[in-house]
Amino acid sequence: MVRIIVLVCVVFSMIFSMGVSHNISLTHSENERLIALSNLQAKSFVPLRQLHSKTLSGELKLELEKNAQWKKLINSNKMAVGLVIFPMGLGSPQAVWINGNVMMYAASLPKIAVLFATYQAIENGDLEETPEITELANEMIRYSNNEATNTLINKIGGLKNVQKYIKNPEYGFYDPKYGGGLWIGKYFNKDTKRYPEPMKGYTHSATVAQVCRFYYLIAQGKLINADRSAQMLDILSNPGLHHKFVNYLEKKYFVGNIFRKSGTWKIWHADSVMVWDKNNQPLFIAVGLVESPNGEAILRDLIVVMEAFINRNRVPNGYFVLNGR
Repeated sequence: MVRIIVLVCVVFSMIFSMGVSHNISLTHSENERLIALSNLQAKSFVPLRQLHSKTLSGELKLELEKNAQWKKLINSNKMAVGLVIFPMGLGSPQAVWINGNVMMYAASLPKIAVLFATYQAIENGDLEETPEITELANEMIRYSNNEATNTLINKIGGLKNVQKYIKNPEYGFYDPKYGGGLWIGKYFNKDTKRYPEPMKGYTHSATVAQVCRFYYLIAQGKLINADRSAQMLDILSNPGLHHKFVNYLEKKYFVGNIFRKSGTWKIWHADSVMVWDKNNQPLFIAVGLVESPNGEAILRDLIVVMEAFINRNRVPNGYFVLNGR
C-alpha cells in the first residue's frame, strides 16, 4: 500500500513539475498522453541531429537503391527518407535519413507547422483556446481539411505570423543552415498572394530531417511544453485518411497510437508517422517525400522496407523488437 501511494505521488509530482501554463484543461485522452510523455522525460534529452547515424543511413540507402526506380529518384533528389528508431530501456534513439536536408514540395504535410503555430500562439496568449480551435485542428490534421487550415492561419494572424513561429530559432523548423525545412507560404486550395520560402521558392515545403525533429520533440514533451505536446499528439492520432504508410501500419498497430500527417498534390506525395506500442512507448518515426507519378505506391512499399530495416538493426542495448499490438 505504501509503495502504491509513493508511486502515485511520484507520477503526480513529475506531471506538476512539467508545469501547466495558462491553466490548461486537458481531456482524458490528452492526460493519458501527458502521463506517457512524463515517463519519457525522465530520460535525458539529446537533440535529434546529434543522434544521426551515418552508418545506418548508408546501410538504408544501399537497401533502398536495390530498387532501380527508387535509386534514380534518390540520386536526383526526388525522394527523401527519414527514420528515428526509439530504444526500449537504456540507450538513445538513432536518426537515419537519406537526403535528410533536401527540401521538397510536400503538399499538405507542412500543416503540422500550422498545428505548432496554433498552440504556440495559444501558449503565448495571442489566441484563445476554444473547442472551435480544437475541432479545426482535428479537421486539419486527421482529414487534411483545407478550409479548416486556412481558418486557423487567419486566427493566428496570417501567413507571416505562421512563418514567424516556424523560423523561431528555439525550434528552427525552417533553417537555411539545414536546407530550409517546413514552410507555409500560401493558403491551401485558394488563389491568394504567395510568400514562398527564399531558398527554392516553395510555398508548402519540408525536409525529412525537420519533420523527424517535429515528431521527436513532441515525443519528448519538448515542443512548447509537455502539456501542449500532449494536446498536439492527441490531434495527430487516429488518422482519418487510410492511404500511403497508414494503409500498411493500421493492419499491425492500434490506430490510436499512430500519429500521422500526409500530403498529396499532383506528382508530389508525402507521408509522416510516429508509431507507439501498446504500452504507450514510442517505437519509430518514419517520413517519406517523393516526387513521382507513382508516389502513392512507392510510399506504401517504402514503409514495409523501413519496418524490416528497423527489425534487422536492433542492437543489444535495448532496441525494440516490433511487436505490433
